[in-house]
Amino acid sequence: MSDLTLILLAAGSSSRFKVPVKKQWLRIGHDPLWLFVTNRITKMFLFANIIVVAHPEELPFMQQMCDVTLVAGGETRQRSLRNALAHVTTPYVLVSDIARACIAPDLIARLIAAKEQADCIVPILGVNDTILYGDETIARESIKRVQTPQLSRTDVLRLALNTMQEYTDESSAIVAHGGTRTYVEGDIRADKITHIDDLASLECLEAPCAMTFTGNGFDIHPFEESKPMVLGGVRIDSPYGFKAHSDGDVAIHALIDALLGAACMGDIGMLFPDTDENYKNIDSKVLLQRCVAMIHHFGFVISHADITIIAQEPKVAPYKEKMRKTLAPLMHLSPARLNIKATTTEHLGFIGRKEGVGVIATASLHYFDWING
Repeated sequence: MSDLTLILLAAGSSSRFKVPVKKQWLRIGHDPLWLFVTNRITKMFLFANIIVVAHPEELPFMQQMCDVTLVAGGETRQRSLRNALAHVTTPYVLVSDIARACIAPDLIARLIAAKEQADCIVPILGVNDTILYGDETIARESIKRVQTPQLSRTDVLRLALNTMQEYTDESSAIVAHGGTRTYVEGDIRADKITHIDDLASLECLEAPCAMTFTGNGFDIHPFEESKPMVLGGVRIDSPYGFKAHSDGDVAIHALIDALLGAACMGDIGMLFPDTDENYKNIDSKVLLQRCVAMIHHFGFVISHADITIIAQEPKVAPYKEKMRKTLAPLMHLSPARLNIKATTTEHLGFIGRKEGVGVIATASLHYFDWING
């Protein structure tokens, strides 16, 4: 039985990455980066447990993609690591950041071989350039670039992190707590992804798959008297609106379901439940913006959308162009890539009786191409 647990930290905000996609969700082939790194490292050594720490809102989607222990992260790296350590039962723990994507097997082997030499084993690299601190030249031989993964004694690390003081790596916390660390040779392949340009130097990463993903959405709302009607993001001249928890924009609701369907991310009820008072009478354009931001965040780009509004009443034709120009920017699309159609049911059914409106929507997505931008 292995005496080592692997913890991979993927709960960061990715604020320095400067693209709509969180770097954890960049696609390597089909896999998001966090899953690619998890699979890559777990093939190198038999771990007793594998723990991935992520933002709480991402966990439901990650659960569909892997069979490892998923833990909600905290506000800082250190708090995320403390959360993960609560699930560790082995005497040793190997901690790394998802942003170090191309860790090589020989680096893992060096860390494991040295595990009894100190409380924390740290991979380091030297510095080849001249180093200045202010106007003072520092001997570059004394400068070390600290990398992860770092291998620590679990009990020592757990005690060292039980403090309000924040540390940027495990070894700094352990040494500050009176523990010991020793070093092994690092590896340039374990350099961290901080900015989008860093990806170009990482040879282990393959391009995202070029597949197109298509989803469908369908929604119906009955009419409600004395309520403003909003359809396709546009105020409609009508004596009644739609009965709904939100503003009832049935076109946007169907469109959100189409987008979520293409991304395999559930449905509008999961994302914006009608039992939540935060969404009472909310503008559905706000819901669409949040949905689009999440889809981008998870590594997708919207290619195209098509909406069919089925209504005996009101007459939709005078509003179609305004709908296109309203909705397309919310999806970061040109209006030319959003189509809106209107039809009736020839007076059949509840729609034909002028009791409500139904909408069918289709949307297409592709992965964000981080190679070509």
